[in-house]
Amino acid sequence: MFAHVFRYRFKCLIRDKQLVFWTLLFPILLATFFYLAFMNLNDDETFHPIDAAVVVSGHNQYDAPFKSALNSVSKGKKRLFNMKAASNQEEAAEWLKQGKIDGYYTSGKTIKLTVKESGFNQSIMTTFADQYRSSNSAVMQIASDHPEALQNGLLNDVGNRQNYVKEISGGSAEPNNILNYFYSLIAMACLYGSFWGMKEVSDIQANITDRAARVNMAPVHKLKAFIAGSSAALVILYTEILILLTYLRLGLNISFGPRTGYVLLTALVGSVLGLSFGAFISALIKKGGGLKVAILMVVTMVGSFLSGMMFLDMKYIIAEYLPPLVWLNPVNLLTDAFYALYYYDSLNRYALNVGAMLLFIVLFSAATYLIVRRRKYASL
Repeated sequence: MFAHVFRYRFKCLIRDKQLVFWTLLFPILLATFFYLAFMNLNDDETFHPIDAAVVVSGHNQYDAPFKSALNSVSKGKKRLFNMKAASNQEEAAEWLKQGKIDGYYTSGKTIKLTVKESGFNQSIMTTFADQYRSSNSAVMQIASDHPEALQNGLLNDVGNRQNYVKEISGGSAEPNNILNYFYSLIAMACLYGSFWGMKEVSDIQANITDRAARVNMAPVHKLKAFIAGSSAALVILYTEILILLTYLRLGLNISFGPRTGYVLLTALVGSVLGLSFGAFISALIKKGGGLKVAILMVVTMVGSFLSGMMFLDMKYIIAEYLPPLVWLNPVNLLTDAFYALYYYDSLNRYALNVGAMLLFIVLFSAATYLIVRRRKYASL
């Protein structure tokens, strides 16, 4: 009997073209738009050497140290500047006007910086000039008070800055914030599975649809019919999520890290979470289907927004100012689980996210069972 109900519920569900669109085709279309919008974002964030120029004052005591400092940061692949020497200030000003350089330095007793507009490159040039002035002033003061320091390697000590803070990566993978958009998209698709869960509960409540009235008249236990129908819905939803994952990995080259098995498990947990959430809302709300759909849409989209799908920094804002909401947002839990698999070598953070999702599944499922089993109908 279970197999019979499962087969016919599967046929019934798969014919719902509207649900198939929103749970499969819409996430794929959205992923394509994300890819077109974000594919070059990481490249844009790559630092490129700044085009700059220097105008010497003609006083070697001031020009030589400054030119030496500029030359030291204008060499190699990781150089700070593409530095050009202007014969005079008029030539440098003309280069700046034509957009060939972002700014130019004027050497002398006081280092001056001339720019046409403010921006990231100009800020770096300003910081470099400030650091040079500070270091030069310190050397002059020390040389005046302790001349012997010049013979003890003072200039070398100034040039060799020590860093006492060591950066340690949380995992072997390179950080990639762009992935968060796609991971939150997968989480949204899983939560869209709540529409399948809503449909299953609606189709066993005789006071909601004619189909549900016929199901209640059939010689099949309501719980057995619900489990068989939910299993069919889970097969459909999980297959849709697998299709989405395949498209992201093979079609758009989105990385999920080396733990493929855990990725598939996370997708399964997310699918069950979406179904159980939809079933719970459908059982809890006694009004028509329009209100249930509205609630599911609002919760899913608000959860997606808070997890960073529309605005990446929102994820970190919530973590800083409303940390409990991080664990109360199913979309964020699922998004974070995927990113933990990609970035962290340890599975501790991943286990916390999956554990929280399993707790939500248990709570939603138990509440749905307790609500549905108590409903009786005087007549059909």
